[in-house]
Amino acid sequence: ITKLEQRLLTDPMEKNMPDTFSPNNTSQSKASQYRRYEEIVNPAGFVNSDGLALKDLVGEKIILLDFMTYSCINCQRTFPYLNEWHDKYKDAGFEIVGIHTPEFAFEKKRENVVEAAEQFGLKFPLVLDNDYATWNAYKNRYWPRKYLIDIDGYIVYDHIGEGAYEETEQKIQRLLAERRERLDDTSVAIDTSIAQPEEAETISPFEKRSPETYFGSLRNAQPGIEVTRNGDIVTYREPTIVQPDTLYLVGEWKITPEYAEAVSPDAKIVYKYRAQKVFLVMDADRPVRASIASDGDLVQDTAGRDVTNGFVTVQNEQLYRLIEGTRSETGILEIQVETPGLRAYAFTFG
Repeated sequence: ITKLEQRLLTDPMEKNMPDTFSPNNTSQSKASQYRRYEEIVNPAGFVNSDGLALKDLVGEKIILLDFMTYSCINCQRTFPYLNEWHDKYKDAGFEIVGIHTPEFAFEKKRENVVEAAEQFGLKFPLVLDNDYATWNAYKNRYWPRKYLIDIDGYIVYDHIGEGAYEETEQKIQRLLAERRERLDDTSVAIDTSIAQPEEAETISPFEKRSPETYFGSLRNAQPGIEVTRNGDIVTYREPTIVQPDTLYLVGEWKITPEYAEAVSPDAKIVYKYRAQKVFLVMDADRPVRASIASDGDLVQDTAGRDVTNGFVTVQNEQLYRLIEGTRSETGILEIQVETPGLRAYAFTFG
């Protein structure tokens, strides 16, 4: 089963791409080391493009294929780097192609992806991979994942998760140098500086934090949530003891494969977390206000950007930033809804 929060720092699968290029570094010699790219399969649509095929780019450009989904915090933290690489190298023969493979059904909506692209400043083409056809063609299992495709159409670099930004950019620069030599394009100047986006967020892969936690029955293995049939409404009692990293629901909730929906006006979410930041994917058909408390007090100094005076208003189908502290802490998070209709999909922690 794929997970929303994936490995943060992983060694690339390919490390033997030469640092310099020579006439002997031909497509034939690469065939024994690397696999060929796979074409985009059955796209449901495009954003920032009227349509594209990788075969039209191979031989002309270096391609960064990035598997993403917009509500994934791990993907969101890579966006500042993608944006800077796009701006730096787009005129040097470089193309980023985002493969937007949805984790949740609402991420299939083109209008949601368009809104997310505007929110995060994504200007490169996005392919709507709603039926996972391209995801499966690459045998992918992770968000995010980056493949670099060289001038000859070979996948010469593969990185899972966040991190390794400097290494990835250096690989881009070497591939652009090979392209320039291969095409004898001496007019192209390659910026060899390393991107350091001001808005980039960093996260330590070694710091202990609570795991991603799903609300839907399809991927919920929490002892605090009763296993029910799809759509059943269950009344949950307040826990007498709150165990760490365990999801508890209070009040009446409808459990579906993807999410849990608050049915009663006193519905509440309880979770004892360990993290610096707490994120929750949510939505509602109409605005639903909920209080956000940690250890009994409304969050103030550590409130995330989506929280005002200890309250969050939920409607848009997105990831909400609830707590954004300056250091890792342990606390009992309580989310108390004021009216029914809030749908909760997944916690992630930073």
